[in-house]
Amino acid sequence: MAIICPTITAYNLNDYFNQLVNSLSLSKRVHLDVMDGNFTNIKSFNLNDVNQFPSHCQVDLHLMVSKPFDYLTKIIQLQPYSVIIHNEAEVDHMYFSAMLHKHNIFSGLAFLQETPIEYGYQIMNSFDQVMVFAGILGGHSNQTDLSLLSKVKKTLLQHPDVEIGWDGGINDNNVLDLVNGGVNILNVGSFISSSSHPQTAYDKLKSLIG
Repeated sequence: MAIICPTITAYNLNDYFNQLVNSLSLSKRVHLDVMDGNFTNIKSFNLNDVNQFPSHCQVDLHLMVSKPFDYLTKIIQLQPYSVIIHNEAEVDHMYFSAMLHKHNIFSGLAFLQETPIEYGYQIMNSFDQVMVFAGILGGHSNQTDLSLLSKVKKTLLQHPDVEIGWDGGINDNNVLDLVNGGVNILNVGSFISSSSHPQTAYDKLKSLIG
């Protein structure tokens, strides 16, 4: 079953809290972007300023950062549902995933648009999710490149039981194509957050994917 996860992209703590409340009114599972201003051009709110995540939600923490290990101590304290790091990050990917699993946190591996999925074949079996990043680092996109679904097909041949995430440009015109293409974690940003009626936008996507 495909899950729609509202995306939180906040540049200060006040925006983070407001977006979190709004997102959790729609779904108990949310996608939270953390940006270091190095891997991305823009820096997000400081994760160290967050004391805890609400107990009734599942937070997928998307680390758009160059050095994920710098965040590991805080991650263990916060206990998100999962943490997604990038294949392009400066990290021992398999060891990082093992450290998350040690603390009962699921792990995800993301690939930028230009990165061939084949680069991750040797490590992706250490992860619970593989995510195709089809968006704009540090921002929202209104469209997506469906040709990147070829990465989904290749991933499932290597790791058939993995969750498949997609981040970037999901809307009512492409959500069914993505689900039919094998995506089951749909991280939706501006289609929901920029809508004048976010609940209606969320419900429309849910109805389209059944």
